[in-house]
Amino acid sequence: MGHMQTLSRRAFVFGSAAVAGGIAFGAYGNAEAAAPGADGNPLAAGLGANSVTFNPWVEISPDKITLIAQHADIGQGVGSVQPIMIAEEMDLDPGQFEVRFAGPSPAYFNTGFADEFAPFVAADQSPAAEEARAKTLEWLRQAGLQMTGGSSTVPDTYEKLRVAGAVARETLKAAAAKRSGVAVADLRTQSGHVILPNGTKIAYVDLSADAAKIPPVLDAKPRDPSKWRMLGKPMMRLDIREKVMGELKFGIDMKMDGMLYASVKLNPAKGQPLKSYDASKARAMPGVKKILEIKNGVAVIATNSWYAMKAVDAVACEWAPSAYPAEQADHWKVLESSFKPEFRGKEWRKIGDIEGGLKTGKLVEAEYRAPYVAHQPLEPLNGIGLVTDKGMEIWVGHQSPRFVQWVAATAIGLKPEQVTFHNQWTGGSFGHRLEYENVRVLAEIANQMKGTPIKLVFSREEDFLQDIPRQIAIARHRGSVDNSKIVAADLQLASTTPLKGLLERSGTPSKDPDGQLAAGLWNVYYDIPNFRATSYEAQGLSPSTTWRSVGASTSGFFTESFIDELIHAAGLDPMKARIAMCTVPHYRKVLETVAEMSDWKGPLGNGRGRGVAFVESFGTPTAEVVEVSVTDRGVRIDKVWVAVDVGKVVDPVNFENQVQGGVIWGLGHAINCELTYAKGAVQQTNYNHHEAMRIYQCPVIEVRGLENDPKVRGVGEPPVPPAAPALANAIFAATGKRIREMPFNKFIDFV
Repeated sequence: MGHMQTLSRRAFVFGSAAVAGGIAFGAYGNAEAAAPGADGNPLAAGLGANSVTFNPWVEISPDKITLIAQHADIGQGVGSVQPIMIAEEMDLDPGQFEVRFAGPSPAYFNTGFADEFAPFVAADQSPAAEEARAKTLEWLRQAGLQMTGGSSTVPDTYEKLRVAGAVARETLKAAAAKRSGVAVADLRTQSGHVILPNGTKIAYVDLSADAAKIPPVLDAKPRDPSKWRMLGKPMMRLDIREKVMGELKFGIDMKMDGMLYASVKLNPAKGQPLKSYDASKARAMPGVKKILEIKNGVAVIATNSWYAMKAVDAVACEWAPSAYPAEQADHWKVLESSFKPEFRGKEWRKIGDIEGGLKTGKLVEAEYRAPYVAHQPLEPLNGIGLVTDKGMEIWVGHQSPRFVQWVAATAIGLKPEQVTFHNQWTGGSFGHRLEYENVRVLAEIANQMKGTPIKLVFSREEDFLQDIPRQIAIARHRGSVDNSKIVAADLQLASTTPLKGLLERSGTPSKDPDGQLAAGLWNVYYDIPNFRATSYEAQGLSPSTTWRSVGASTSGFFTESFIDELIHAAGLDPMKARIAMCTVPHYRKVLETVAEMSDWKGPLGNGRGRGVAFVESFGTPTAEVVEVSVTDRGVRIDKVWVAVDVGKVVDPVNFENQVQGGVIWGLGHAINCELTYAKGAVQQTNYNHHEAMRIYQCPVIEVRGLENDPKVRGVGEPPVPPAAPALANAIFAATGKRIREMPFNKFIDFV
């Protein structure tokens, strides 16, 4: 997509003394970002009379204050915490401002990806690592990569939104000082007003015209956290009341005058075309207006979604066969044969003499497997599209606004700037809304129905069939123990590539090794003298994409299960050994904390067991302990303890909820979920075939947030990866049975 296509991470040389003169990390995230020129602020173009915008996140008119949420809210609560960070600095109260999602603009590039994309493990904060991150940040700025994902919202916005709010506050005070003749030093702000020494209050909205005439105060500083009124304190999310009361409008709730409804039947062999179809039966069904052929299927246009879904279901289609193996068993065979030099992605890390180490002491070998799984958000894919002679408008909940423009424009021969994108509140994603199944199809349909707004809703079955799943993976790990110590660990992984696939479908293909296959594989912080981590990239399988916690969701299970096997072979306690081996002091504190929370004192006995796992993902170290009991009805998960270090907890209630939700997501999918292929299509097409955790299965989950990390980290995904290995390790402790493949219910019964 234009400028972004011209950039490649290969253009940068990371990790050596050759990296010099880097941009100071965070330089953009301060005043420069908080008050760019008009050409760098997307809000400037649409500003009304007597209105002012100080930066891409604050807009004030005589009628209202609008704060911009640049990251998409997919249920994780960032539609609340982003404006609260601005409101904290502006002395605004909830209810005194509106929230609007950002439109596509490079001004909203994600600084939070700098740590994840630079090829250094998170705990490495050496000068070389920080210089590489600075280079990555500059690449992100030039690319204008606007995306929600990677648990990056708070790391991206923690500084720049507070600075943006501070700039707005001080500029409004300067405007009030000019109007009143009172020195700025004698003014204060409270509840959306500038307060004069005599108590006179001037509302921010009454200062918009004056503030627009003066330069923004760029040297404004955000307040010290000790002065916070809302951040860091328990508070209700801004969106909770409306959601609980059923008042908040999600994308699927949108309506327009003159709108027609569409539903689709697409080739279940993902990416392959339609060969022929017979719609004679569907044409006679109630409410049907038109039947359209699109690139990889058919669409029915009707007077409501139900009529459209029923009619499209009656269309008989002949499909082109899948480009990947039609049957699931053959997917596994491809993976099994991918541990070869020609498929090697990268040797991500090598320490010591791995071959020599493996010959020392007792050799331990194990193979682990993780299947494809679906995203299954509660709100199925949908969107509204309107194509006219001028271009296209699209209303859809999505995590990558600029890529939506490119995908929709490419589908119907427009330029990206001819596509106007309106982001929506979204009922779940877990990576689903980083893909474009609905965007491309909606553009094709709306283009054939020019001038008529078209609302597309995927049926639940079509949502499952077209979902691009989480990667499928096999790990073959070897290690050795000697004299009650782990001497060597050789971690090898073969997998489909989640990030490379997504980038290709986004129009920015990469030939680099898929960095997400290293997550949970190379960032192992135990003192193991001989260590190697290698990824292999399987070819010719189902497309895969990012799923909550991405690569660490599978590699975290493999690595922490195998570490547990090595610890057991060495005759050590799983918790004490991890604490003793941990090489990063504040990561060790995370393990010590979860040990203290769970009162870990060794084996429980009597059919009960505890397992521990520790995984750092997206820079956030997370340790979990799972306790289980063996009952007549199967294994029962009794309780989970979680310790997480995010550097700064800015929204405590949502923090706890995110951690608990991540644990439930990780446990539920480890126990119950897999997608399998037959005749080129996935066999699981609704929740009854792909269950998440049931309420009666859900344990008590105790959470503690730590603030020792020198950087602010995210928490949306990191609680997921340790859940599966902690559970598998607990089951081993209780039963003596090692489970090395997900879903676990193939091997053991659960209550």
